[in-house]
Amino acid sequence: MTQHVSFNLHHTDGSARTGILSTPRGDIRTPAFMPVGTAATVKAMMPESVRATGADILLGNTYHLMLRPTAERIDRLGGLHKFMNWERPILTDSGGFQVMSLAGLRKLTEKGVTFKSHVDGSKHELTPERSMEIQRLLGSDIVMCFDECPALPATDERVAESMRLSMRWAARSKDAFGDRPGHALFGIQQGGVNQDLRGESAEALQQIGFDGYAVGGLAVGEGQEAMFGVLDYAPDMLPKDKPRYLMGVGKPDDIVGAVKRGIDMMDCVLPSRSGRTGQAFTRHGVVNIKNARHQDDPRPLDENCSCPACRNYSRAYLHHVFRAKEMISGMLLTWHNLHYYQDLMQEMRDAIAVGDFAGFESRFHAGRAAGDIEPL
Repeated sequence: MTQHVSFNLHHTDGSARTGILSTPRGDIRTPAFMPVGTAATVKAMMPESVRATGADILLGNTYHLMLRPTAERIDRLGGLHKFMNWERPILTDSGGFQVMSLAGLRKLTEKGVTFKSHVDGSKHELTPERSMEIQRLLGSDIVMCFDECPALPATDERVAESMRLSMRWAARSKDAFGDRPGHALFGIQQGGVNQDLRGESAEALQQIGFDGYAVGGLAVGEGQEAMFGVLDYAPDMLPKDKPRYLMGVGKPDDIVGAVKRGIDMMDCVLPSRSGRTGQAFTRHGVVNIKNARHQDDPRPLDENCSCPACRNYSRAYLHHVFRAKEMISGMLLTWHNLHYYQDLMQEMRDAIAVGDFAGFESRFHAGRAAGDIEPL
């Protein structure tokens, strides 16, 4: 078994790329979508069910796991892989985004962030060094450096100040990470929607040196047009021979647009969260199963989908169990959504491999335009 993490590009088609990110716990086919297992579980899913959708890697969350059950407890119990019964690779984010979006009474200093837990109000401190320690205790295969992520819109001055702090934290993260064969550390590019700041950030990260690079600070309120505007140049600022990870994205058309612009990895809570709220993603757009129009419909969600929800259940049944608040509703719709997302990734990998990403993209948008799309 290899003891190192490596990335090999296989095909390119324009800026779109396919490759293999190899880890001791298994290979990750890129472009890859990572289901989010925030609190050591992908909500409404068994680990073997997540794997059956085609997922090669999961994302766990430093902030949530440090609060409960604590990283120290998970370490004593054998690490996150054993704890949650997922033996394949796990990427953990650094906790910085959740500190911004969830924690109370946040105080930011050069050292790090002190905050109150959204769970019980207890006080905590998260620094680059503590974030690295937590992710080491969890046993993460891919570790994210600790960063600060301001919500957009923000002034260039605020974004610049935040980005430069994140770059100083990135250097401290690298020092604290140390030498850990078989584990990778990714740096996070910041800079909002400012091209010059993005370039400064990319240069700083490459001087430090990382195993992979994330495009951070997007999907935080700037909108798709602005996000794609950044992705038109940001990935090209990062090393071509390292994986590029777009954090927290997104809807299917966000993902297709990101892959088109050179992104290799993505994660988002959307497919699982939408499944629990009665929304299903299909090749023809979004189905809101809660709507009365589905109560007598014998058809599956998607005739071309092989997931258990589509193979074995009608829209009428799925409408009924959602309205009745039965747990199986969230289970089936989440399974379907994750299956759809993994099918989408495979279709893109196949298209890039034969030089037909433009054809895939055309078919993707035509299918959605021709479908019976319901509002989210």
